[in-house]
Amino acid sequence: MFNLLMRSVDWNTYKAEMPLERMFEYTEEHLAAHFTTDGKPNFDRLMQYPCLFMDEGIKDEVAYVGRVNRHRISGKEVAIEYQIDREVPVLRNDFIYEHRRHFDMTADWEFSRNHWAVKEVDLYQVLFHIMRLPVRQRPEVFKIEERETVDPNLVSAMMPFAPAFNGVYAAIEAAAAQIGMTCHRADNVWENHAIIQDIVQLIDFARIVVVDCTSRNPNVFYEAGIAHTLGREVILITQSKDDIPFDLQHIRHIPYLNNGEGLGDLKDKLLMRMKTVTGR
Repeated sequence: MFNLLMRSVDWNTYKAEMPLERMFEYTEEHLAAHFTTDGKPNFDRLMQYPCLFMDEGIKDEVAYVGRVNRHRISGKEVAIEYQIDREVPVLRNDFIYEHRRHFDMTADWEFSRNHWAVKEVDLYQVLFHIMRLPVRQRPEVFKIEERETVDPNLVSAMMPFAPAFNGVYAAIEAAAAQIGMTCHRADNVWENHAIIQDIVQLIDFARIVVVDCTSRNPNVFYEAGIAHTLGREVILITQSKDDIPFDLQHIRHIPYLNNGEGLGDLKDKLLMRMKTVTGR
């Protein structure tokens, strides 16, 4: 599924408003019901799906693919903050109109009215078939999705599995929560028989990967390499700068002490960096 946001705005401002009365226009009834709670749009549920941001028209108007990160109800409108997926080429309305059946946009006047619709269509799958978006080369040791899918609200923590690091993980978790993000590490997840696959999925889906180099754990270094290879935003932390591998010493890191005051300072520095990375 995907969200279709049709609005005559400059989508490159990363902020917009939509009248609540225009919610779920040109949307199948069962989809509107699925995304409604107590008579109101369930924006938390809607934000789990990608968006197609469009201006009105069927000519050379520009459209973008992205995701909504935040929302706020203000009077009769919903104010949103969003990000644009720069990995997807900029689209034009005449192209979308030509392939409108693939996007489930066949209703009269749909291209000429501001509204927020939900379409029961895999947006990236449609774009892949129509545009032949590049497919990533897939490794043999573990599996990754053919097309990159990043959860804008996910932070993944890569660190040794030891009780001594529980406080460190709590600091990362707290920093993420302050900007509306969720933090996970591999020992919180069991979706695959092989733990390496769970780790890779956490890295691949994450917006930010926090890597603790403390004690020079070889597994953590391997995970850091995967994160860099997949192009993730990596934040290095360590209790000793000597634990940073030689080939990563050119990258800034956050030093910390594993005590109450030190972990509080770590949380604050992580929060600052996460805000910079996400623009929140």
